[in-house]
Amino acid sequence: MEVSEYRGVILISDASRLVKKSRSALGFALQWRIIQSLTGSANSEDFIKSRLIMSTVKTRIAPSPTGDPHVGTAYIALFNRCFAHQHGGKFLLRIEDTDQQRSTPKSEQEILDALTWLGLTWDEGVGVGGDHGPYRQSERADIYREYVKILLERGYAFPCFCSAQRLDEVRQAQMAAKQTPGYDGHCCSLDHSERQSRIQSGEPHVIRMIIPEQGECRFTDLLRGEVTIQWGQVDMQVLMKSDGLPTYHFANVVDDHLMGITHVIRGEEWINSVPKHVLLYQYFGWDAPEFFHMPLLRNPDKSKLSKRKNPTSVNYYRDMGYLPEAMVNYLGLMGWSMPGGEEKFSLTDMTSAFDIMRVSLGGPIFDVEKLDWLNGRYLREDLSDEEFASRYLQWANKEDRFGRIAPLVQPRVEKFSDVIGLSAQFFDGIMTIDAARFEHKNLSAEQSIKILQFSLWRLEGLETWSRELIESTLLDLAEQMGLKVRDFLFPVFISISGSAVSTSIIDSLSILGLDLSRARVRHALAVLGGVSKKLSKTLEKEYRALGK
Repeated sequence: MEVSEYRGVILISDASRLVKKSRSALGFALQWRIIQSLTGSANSEDFIKSRLIMSTVKTRIAPSPTGDPHVGTAYIALFNRCFAHQHGGKFLLRIEDTDQQRSTPKSEQEILDALTWLGLTWDEGVGVGGDHGPYRQSERADIYREYVKILLERGYAFPCFCSAQRLDEVRQAQMAAKQTPGYDGHCCSLDHSERQSRIQSGEPHVIRMIIPEQGECRFTDLLRGEVTIQWGQVDMQVLMKSDGLPTYHFANVVDDHLMGITHVIRGEEWINSVPKHVLLYQYFGWDAPEFFHMPLLRNPDKSKLSKRKNPTSVNYYRDMGYLPEAMVNYLGLMGWSMPGGEEKFSLTDMTSAFDIMRVSLGGPIFDVEKLDWLNGRYLREDLSDEEFASRYLQWANKEDRFGRIAPLVQPRVEKFSDVIGLSAQFFDGIMTIDAARFEHKNLSAEQSIKILQFSLWRLEGLETWSRELIESTLLDLAEQMGLKVRDFLFPVFISISGSAVSTSIIDSLSILGLDLSRARVRHALAVLGGVSKKLSKTLEKEYRALGK
């Protein structure tokens, strides 16, 4: 008996009619029985690999444009792209922007730019097109309304009129009774006429899904095996918000089905949400995709990768002068390895050799020191002298950096050689400073920490990064803190420029950008002793009291 693969389809000689079917037409158990009986193989790994290619593969990345382009997004995008292309399939990108309060066009564009810079291009989706658009969830509201109607008609969903106050009271009572917090089903018992009457009167409501009260949900994660979650631990998820837009869970399932996604590769934080998703597939009568839940990136101390401890924005690493090919290479080492153990490889190499079953479930450590080592290898080994010079100049003059710096240094110099000292901060990464630099006759170390932390929080909240807005934001904060502007700006000046003599701090912040500015301020805070959890809570309370 001979087993082969052709265009993403398992072919078994003498039985191709049985097996040459799409995954949608051939259930997991039946696939297993057919393959086992015809090949005589009971090897679970062989079967899992067979299961992966029973259909034309299509994966996706679906970022929310609510902040910086996260390295975790790039990490998941890389594995989705490699898996799809290794199996001759397609990689899709859509934007999950149903959170209208936090989603911004700027964030969306930065995500697209970051993935493009890394070379993680997509075959279908935003900016590329395809047969399953639109690819922004905010443009698919009519589609979601049609599908939520189906669930309501079938009795799998119901309108919920509970106020935020009532829901909070229910959760507080559940927690006090040491019960799992969740919706108590209050509106499930309303009869049809009452529901319609309240809807027609314009009463605000959401749409929730019905969840079984007893039993358990079993599903297969192809990296982790069978997973069992009790239905009692699953909340009656809101599917449609009162503003008529879907929640992530509902839109995710509808879009994955309509866009033909066959394999969902995402972070392990979504494992507990799978029962909701599986149930929705069942309610609609659709086949669920295969699930892989990747291990989360970790800080060196094993905590979840977060911007509080490590720069997490792709923009930061681009602005620091890392090569995109080195970044992709390093992300590929996160929980995965080449068959030959090579640590340095291209995206093409990774795609050709990719086997998702080589993913290790231990939390991969995002170690900037190792990234530095790997990036150095690329700079030394892969670039000719001419390429090195060209790419350095390209990085150094990104967005006409020289042109923006020139007006700042020209009034301060007497010869061209003076320019280097005044502009060095714009071409450096993290400044080398010590606590002594922050000594000031009018400020204690504690006050400097407070100024830096408050400034960081305020700057992170800016919708746009412009000189005018940066200046007005910091001056307002100085006034709110009751400090003279000169004293207030001193620790910010040192953290950003590393020196007491440099160009305007406002101009410096504007040119450096949020990511690098944020990294330098955090470094300065660490130099001053850091901000403990206890101190952070105290400062947060003070900060909130200032208002906006």
